[in-house]
Amino acid sequence: MSLAAHDLGVTIDRDPVLSGISLEVRSGEVLGLIGPNGAGKSTLLRALAGLVRADRGEVLAGGERVASLSARERAARTAFVAQDTGVAADITAMELVLMGRYAHRRRFSGLAEADARIAREALESVGMLALADRAVPSLSGGERQLVQIARALAQRADALLLDEPTSALDVHHQLRVFSILRERAAAGSAIAVVLHDLNDASRYCDRLAVVHDGSLFAGGAPHEVLVPETLAAVYRIEARVHDDERGYPHVHPLGYHDERTPLVGRPS
Repeated sequence: MSLAAHDLGVTIDRDPVLSGISLEVRSGEVLGLIGPNGAGKSTLLRALAGLVRADRGEVLAGGERVASLSARERAARTAFVAQDTGVAADITAMELVLMGRYAHRRRFSGLAEADARIAREALESVGMLALADRAVPSLSGGERQLVQIARALAQRADALLLDEPTSALDVHHQLRVFSILRERAAAGSAIAVVLHDLNDASRYCDRLAVVHDGSLFAGGAPHEVLVPETLAAVYRIEARVHDDERGYPHVHPLGYHDERTPLVGRPS
């Protein structure tokens, strides 16, 4: 199943956040959403998940309008992981992951053994099975992030949408999460992920979409997008880009531009 936005526009508190965005998250690929702070990446991800109402345009999931789907139908198609991993309720990690099975339970039915098995597998895949019985509020920020990713994995939706899923993780768990995303894409899932680390975006994403001032500035393969001209226009930095040992473009920032000086931060 693919997710497609057509001429998408979103306004929040009378402030236009997205304008005229059209893109597709294809089955079997990881699409990286990159761009500066406040560009609209998180809002775009929420709109793709059907969690933000569009003022214009539409989002289609497998050809069906996301806005017309019930909450249960949306949950079967898209799983969403937010930046904010806080959980107010005093529930365990296992209980939170089991919430991801909502779309697969019959009405008025309880949890089946299959749901518990899938939840355990999801926790194990992110390295959190040993903490299954811990209360979520007692976990560290990185541990909560991993539990939320496990919840989304247990949901087994057609598309997986993640907003900075590795921001609070150590290097080991960052690599673990990216490996899971690549495995899910290889199995046919459509995956979109917001990332700030451009080199992670280069290594783990098949395509990149650059969001800037609420619009789609550029899109394509990492080699096509991560070029000095685009980085200067969007991030206001000077950067050198070269292929790493595996052939992925590697961004090496040299300095940034601000209103007072043409270039700041160049290494000596």
